[in-house]
Amino acid sequence: MKHWSLDDIAWDRFDPALVDPDLVKAAKAAALVEYNGRDYTTYLCNVFHDDPEFQEVARTWGLEEEQHGLALGNWARLADPEWDFEAAVKRFTEGYKLPIGATESVRGTRSGELVARCIVETGTSSFYSALGEACAEPVLKDICRRIAADEFRHYRMFYTHMKRYLEREKVSTFRRFAVAFLRVRETEGDDELAYAYWAANDGVGPYDRRRCIDAYTARAYRSYRPPHVERATAMIFKAVGLKPNGWLNRAATRGVWMMLQSRVRRLDKAAA
Repeated sequence: MKHWSLDDIAWDRFDPALVDPDLVKAAKAAALVEYNGRDYTTYLCNVFHDDPEFQEVARTWGLEEEQHGLALGNWARLADPEWDFEAAVKRFTEGYKLPIGATESVRGTRSGELVARCIVETGTSSFYSALGEACAEPVLKDICRRIAADEFRHYRMFYTHMKRYLEREKVSTFRRFAVAFLRVRETEGDDELAYAYWAANDGVGPYDRRRCIDAYTARAYRSYRPPHVERATAMIFKAVGLKPNGWLNRAATRGVWMMLQSRVRRLDKAAA
């Protein structure tokens, strides 16, 4: 099936009266992370240097990620005509570097790398699903719907190749869980989202990672509803080899939902 293009989006339906300024800031940051798919592709192709089958799908994945960034960037420029997408991309890529020269996965094994990619796609698919349902502006809603569908498909792609590598590497469920846990922690612990938020929305003055990640997550987490958390938890459980619809998943879903709500309340209180 032919993949969608920027021309498929009805840009003329953009309604400035329905733009949420908080979502503009989140979309700007997301645009930079998505557009950086080229560097991720280089890294993955180096790690899987002797696997042309995976390299082919990784390159397609990278092109689709870049397109996500362009779509979000175009929408953000409609919402904020003074925003300079190219300058923001330059700030981000100059300040945040991926280990593109690595020839082995930073996760220790190729199976671990693919587990980590599944976790990333879990986060992005849930984020764009939540953002698309929360926003009222029709063009952003359409873009998020398209991106979310891509991210769910990307999860399935990485999961399929993960299963292939697990047959060779025999990585335990515990090890897969450890990789997944670390990757989830990195979402708020590393600089990628925080620096993207700074590069997209500030770009001047000192970079404060804690302030930037709090600003981003406060805007992103407000969009989530229990079904988004439930599906994301099931996807994580599946990636690590646990039953995705058992009592443990239900308990984890409740715990994650309570954590998200608590985090939003704390951030709202701090901002008041």
